[in-house]
Amino acid sequence: MRTMIITALASGALIAALVAQGSEKKISMKDVPAAVQQAIKEQSKGATLRGVAKEVEHGKTRYEAELKVNGHSKDVTFDAQGQVVSVEEETPIADIPSAAREAIQHAAGGGKVVIVETVTEGGKTFYEAQVRKGIKKSEVKVDASGQPVK
Repeated sequence: MRTMIITALASGALIAALVAQGSEKKISMKDVPAAVQQAIKEQSKGATLRGVAKEVEHGKTRYEAELKVNGHSKDVTFDAQGQVVSVEEETPIADIPSAAREAIQHAAGGGKVVIVETVTEGGKTFYEAQVRKGIKKSEVKVDASGQPVK
């Protein structure tokens, strides 16, 4: 019995550590490294900075600037040296390539496409859609040709 309790506590601690490791935490600009602050200032020209978050995932620290540009959202993620890791920008579904739009609409079925973002990451661009069917939410990711992205 004692072994089971210790195992359960150790498992709980491990799960809590793993969840905390990938969690995003809101921070202020003063808590961001200087190189990242400069990069945020450059990327946010013409935009409103809505917030900054810090996330540690797989041992890597990332900083995300949440921006509002011309009425839509744009999130830019940076590494600790201020290099852009990814950009996610809200995009009207009518503005994405037709093959991607058709694939997203097909995947949505009878559901509603709530938001579409153009994502640029690792030199590749793809489209990410949030779909709602009743109370269930799902995500669809496709490239410009409409092929699924993992």
